[in-house]
Amino acid sequence: MAATRILVVEDDPAIRRGVVDALRFQGYVVAEASHGDEALSMALEPVYDLLLLDLILPGKQGLDILKEIHLAYPTLPVIILTAKGDETDRVNGLKFGADDYVVKPFSVKELLARIEAVLRRSPERPQPAGEASFVSGKANLATGEVKFKNGKSCRLFPMELDLLRYLASNPGRAVSREEILSRVWHMKLTGSETRTVDMHIARLREKLQDDLDDPQVIKTVRGKGYLFAGGPTGS
Repeated sequence: MAATRILVVEDDPAIRRGVVDALRFQGYVVAEASHGDEALSMALEPVYDLLLLDLILPGKQGLDILKEIHLAYPTLPVIILTAKGDETDRVNGLKFGADDYVVKPFSVKELLARIEAVLRRSPERPQPAGEASFVSGKANLATGEVKFKNGKSCRLFPMELDLLRYLASNPGRAVSREEILSRVWHMKLTGSETRTVDMHIARLREKLQDDLDDPQVIKTVRGKGYLFAGGPTGS
């Protein structure tokens, strides 16, 4: 099993170094950032299993990072780091999708316990599953890289890749929006969430160079959902 990868976002050098060293001692693979803009760029890479996020940062602030991360990776666990007494920040952090918070100053033992608890209750990441072939090319379901027969290529964003993995694992079967929300993104159905599915289907079709007027790769089955017309080519 691959080591758990954690991104530590903290602008205080002493705190950041202490956290990074403690996590590495426990066997985690750790990356670090001290500036909000750098942190967002790193966090948007599809490689992390958990984010430790300070809210007060130079550049882009922690809550703004949290909002963008939650949109890109709804299931990515986030633990916010807050100063003692900043109750409003803690409430807003949880409101915008954080899984837990740790108040500074904190003990390493407490931080590790909270990390382990959040990771235990977080949904598992989809596992790589070979390739999916379709009329104009194929997609690597481990990396998200798409290669077309015309020599061009692109890379899928994490939510697009998760969606394609699930559809490709059910070739020839129409998958409902409700099933996608529940099984792929671990979200509950609300009136607005069906639009989320449709939006990501449209983006995935565009990435796969599908015909948007008459889709041949991801077809719409009226009253049932979406059907992947290609198939896996190996694992």
